[in-house]
Amino acid sequence: MLNTARVTIDLNALRHNLAIVRQLCPRSKIMAMVKADAYGHGLLPTARALADADGFAVARLDEALQLRRAGIKQRILLLGTLFDSDDLRLCSAQNIDVTAHDPASVALIGATATQHPLRVWLELDSGMHRLGLAPAEFEQADRALRANPGTLELLHWTHFSDAEDLRADINDQQLAVLHAARAQKDSAVSIANSASIIARADTHETWVRPGIMLYGVNPLAETHAHILHAVMTLRANVIAIRSVTKGEAVGYNRTWIAARDSVIATIGIGYGDGYPRHARNGTPVWLNGHCVPLVGRVSMDSITVDITDHADVHSGDEAELWGTHLSADTVARHADTISYALFTGVTARVDRTYTD
Repeated sequence: MLNTARVTIDLNALRHNLAIVRQLCPRSKIMAMVKADAYGHGLLPTARALADADGFAVARLDEALQLRRAGIKQRILLLGTLFDSDDLRLCSAQNIDVTAHDPASVALIGATATQHPLRVWLELDSGMHRLGLAPAEFEQADRALRANPGTLELLHWTHFSDAEDLRADINDQQLAVLHAARAQKDSAVSIANSASIIARADTHETWVRPGIMLYGVNPLAETHAHILHAVMTLRANVIAIRSVTKGEAVGYNRTWIAARDSVIATIGIGYGDGYPRHARNGTPVWLNGHCVPLVGRVSMDSITVDITDHADVHSGDEAELWGTHLSADTVARHADTISYALFTGVTARVDRTYTD
């Protein structure tokens, strides 16, 4: 149906973006972030397209198990979560790496590993204060897990809170905390996320953890130009065109009033499809080779745009909401959100197609 919102996922773009990571970090292994259904791009198609990655990271055990059931052989890392001994035994049986991020998880992992060996990623809270062990706890946990014969491998990692802000002193402070906690230790280590992969070669350690850059968004586009390809393109069609006179309002609650006689196109996509409810007047929409402004509030099933200056628009024409011609980051800024939220917010009623 022409008036059905639809998403196209470009698998070749995924491979291109992975190749950029490999080019930037030739000596590191790549742990591709595919949590949250691969940032809304589809867990299994994404993982298969990223077959050259060395591992995949997820935040829920069911996603790790989906990967294994699909025949994915690479390392799988289960990021910080709440688990019980049954979960850990399953991780051991399915060869899934686990994260130790607080004293309770360290104790449970240690107790389980004696009978069910595990590979453990020990997380240091170097300053983000979300998950991870304080430095003193980290050193105690390191000693305990090293001494445990069921620890197949012990890796160290931390996460930046401000990696995309190159002026932030906290990045150097977090690195200093990590280096101090790791003094005299020889475990593999992982620091870099997408922003630090792009901007800080000094963080390219044993493993790097690209996320948003795999999906075509450069968090440092204003300062570091790397050619990433958009993976997700969201489209819908014009379903109606009408004229309004100067002074008339469009949409709920009269948030936009025509300053001149205007022509308005209604496009068949809304917050019920995942288009951001809080997109402001003026948010760009790509339509017939032009950026046209959103006018009026986003409805559940439709949006309205001002096409007064573009007489070439007709009912049935295809609009791009973000993707190949219009960056998801640009749309996100107009909606006071981030591209991650746009990608993961696309709803189940949107048709999905994979191209290769």
